[in-house]
Amino acid sequence: MTQRFSWPDERLIKAAQDGDVTSLTTVVMESQPHVRKFAISLCASPQDAEDAAQEALIILYRKIGTLRATGALASWMFRIVRNECLRQVRLLVSRTNEASAEPEPSAEDAVLHSLEVERIAAAVSALPRDQRQVLIMRDVQGLPGKTVARSLGLSTAAMKSRLHRARAALRHSLAVSDQAPDQAIDRPAGGDSRP
Repeated sequence: MTQRFSWPDERLIKAAQDGDVTSLTTVVMESQPHVRKFAISLCASPQDAEDAAQEALIILYRKIGTLRATGALASWMFRIVRNECLRQVRLLVSRTNEASAEPEPSAEDAVLHSLEVERIAAAVSALPRDQRQVLIMRDVQGLPGKTVARSLGLSTAAMKSRLHRARAALRHSLAVSDQAPDQAIDRPAGGDSRP
C-alpha cells in the first residue's frame, strides 16, 4: 500500500510566509513528495524529474512570500514544475539545433526559430508521460533504441511502438496548431460568413 501525504495546512504556510524558518522547512519537507510526483509525471526522464523537483523546492523556499493565497500552494508548485520541465525540453531542443552548426541566422529567423521551439516544446510536454519519455530520449537526446528500451524497462519492440505513437501524436499536434491560425484568417471578422 502506498503512503498518502497531505499538503501543509494553511496555518503552517502562513507562518512560513511570515518568516518562521521552522515552518518554512516543514512546508518544504511536506511538499516534497507531491512535487516529486508532479515532476515524474511531467518530465521526460527520472533525471529531469529530479532536477525539476529540486528547482521547484528551491523556489518554494526562496519565494514562499510571493504566494498570494495559502490554499494555492499545490497549483503554484504544479506550475513551477511544469515550467521547469518545459525549460529542460527547450534546452535539449536548442542544444540539438546548436550542434548542427549552421550560419548565424537573421534576427527575423531567430525570432521565428524561437517561436517554433516554443511550439514544439509545448507539443512535446502535452504528450502522455510514456510517449514523452521515449520521444525525448530517442529523438532529442539521441540515445540508441536498445538503451532507451532498457532504461524504461521495455522490450525493443514495445519501445519502437511507443516511439511511433509519440511521433504520430506530435505530428498531429503540430499540424493542428499550424491550421489554427489559417482558419482564423479565413473567417471574416465578427463571425459573419455571408459574402
